[in-house]
Amino acid sequence: MERLKHYESLLLKWNPKINLVSKATLNDIWERHILDSAQVFQLGAETTTNWLDIGSGGGFPGMVLAILSKEHSPDRQIALVESDQRKCAFLRTVARETDCKVQVYAERIEKLPPQNANVLTARALADLTKLLEFADLHLAPKGTCLFQKGASWEKELQAAQDSWRFEYEAIKSETSDEAVILRINGIEHV
Repeated sequence: MERLKHYESLLLKWNPKINLVSKATLNDIWERHILDSAQVFQLGAETTTNWLDIGSGGGFPGMVLAILSKEHSPDRQIALVESDQRKCAFLRTVARETDCKVQVYAERIEKLPPQNANVLTARALADLTKLLEFADLHLAPKGTCLFQKGASWEKELQAAQDSWRFEYEAIKSETSDEAVILRINGIEHV
């Protein structure tokens, strides 16, 4: 809890300079960002190896996953991918000050060499079709995607099924009635 509170304080300090999260959500950081991200941790708890969070931005869900892993799965390797250098500096600062083992890649997702991730996460990054392109590049053959999606998730799912074959489970979000976490496996391009 101390690490998460320190993360919150760093977010509040850095946000006015580099816009890590919307100002409208600052009064509700715990529910809107931290708890929303923590629910992903529970869904991938059995995976003890290679996690990749793409489009990490202010660290949601990736940095929350790293902080929780520090306590519950210290051998888990977590990497965050973010192309904005300022946001990467923030993520590295959080990792250092919370003593979390995290690799931060200051790179565009499509330029990063394949990561062979066992779990791939993303939140508020792109539509599902684009996320599946990234997963095709970076996910291990038997890996799992955990994508947090909002109210239009069903439309995104239908559109993605035009280009991709995959198995999915829509898990109701604990923090928003309209949102789900899509657990996706077996991705194949049509």
